[in-house]
Amino acid sequence: MKSLLIWDLPTRLFHWLFAASFTGAWLTAESDAWLGVHIGLGYLMLGLISFRLVWGFAGGHYARFTNFLFSPMQGWRYLRQTLKRQAARHLGHNPAGSQAVYLLLALGLVVGLSGLFAQGGEEQQGVAASLLGYDLGHALKQVHEVLATLMLLLVFGHIAGVVLESRAHRENLARGMVTGYKQGPDDAPVSRRHGLIGGLVLLGAAGFSAWWFQYAAEATLDRLAGRGNATAVAFVGKPLAGNATWREECGSCHLDFHPGLLPARSWQKLFAGQSRHFGDDLGLDAATGKTLLAFALENAADHQRSEAAWKIDRSIKPDEAPLRITETPYWLNKHREIEAAVWRSSKVLAKANCAACHLDAQAGTFEDAAMRLPK
Repeated sequence: MKSLLIWDLPTRLFHWLFAASFTGAWLTAESDAWLGVHIGLGYLMLGLISFRLVWGFAGGHYARFTNFLFSPMQGWRYLRQTLKRQAARHLGHNPAGSQAVYLLLALGLVVGLSGLFAQGGEEQQGVAASLLGYDLGHALKQVHEVLATLMLLLVFGHIAGVVLESRAHRENLARGMVTGYKQGPDDAPVSRRHGLIGGLVLLGAAGFSAWWFQYAAEATLDRLAGRGNATAVAFVGKPLAGNATWREECGSCHLDFHPGLLPARSWQKLFAGQSRHFGDDLGLDAATGKTLLAFALENAADHQRSEAAWKIDRSIKPDEAPLRITETPYWLNKHREIEAAVWRSSKVLAKANCAACHLDAQAGTFEDAAMRLPK
């Protein structure tokens, strides 16, 4: 027995980068502020899987799929033998471990793709932007979350298998995936180092991830360093229609809320009672009122020109016409966990002061990752 190079450098880089990207994506999945990082890690996963599929045919001896083609029955039999401490030792992937590899690659691929299309549908962002509608994008997001949970369970199973086999054969399998070396017979095949390819793998995977969100890393470092200008990574939403008269008339008293934040029936009701506009008389002449109403109806939430508009519209019952954005069910649900101290803050003062927390309030897009609570 002697020390043999079993896992080449590209295979090891893939393994640990894949593990790190999934872990990071899982930990950032529920945070709007870290959404840019979450998506970047998702792209990194897809880039890594693309490499591994190629490397499964062109890589070193133990990285090739032909070297660990075992049936599920063989995997199950090997697992039972391992529990009885009767399983034969494998230098490469054993029959049970091979099933985990294939399942992790398959699940990682569908998790990444479902996230990519969910982003394109619900967020209207990324390479799949505008290919799907908000409804289908939202459904895919639910699928994405279920698949990610299944993948997490599989990861735990994989780790348990590594621990079990390490104890059964009295060797540290995790260390072997770090160094690449394991003890084996003199006549066993060995892998080449592939150092140059390993470096290219690292650069290529990182580049594929950074392609989507090039400034996510900078904003993250600012946040970790506690610098004053550190904010959530702000997605640039799809540009919404504007109107100079709307900005002038509405913006003279408060934020010129985009019409997409209320349905058309609400705007009709508001303009019908413009002389009693929350205690004020707007004093609009007929031509100005007609211009403003036309703009509001053309871009109301019913037309679903943004994610915020779609979510607000689907939350309101067809027979209801709320006059305040803060009275819509979606707004209430989205802000239910905001502490009272935030509303009383000198930087907020009123629930209508959307710009205090939303970096893109003026644009009206209200992207998830463009939100941050003032300190």
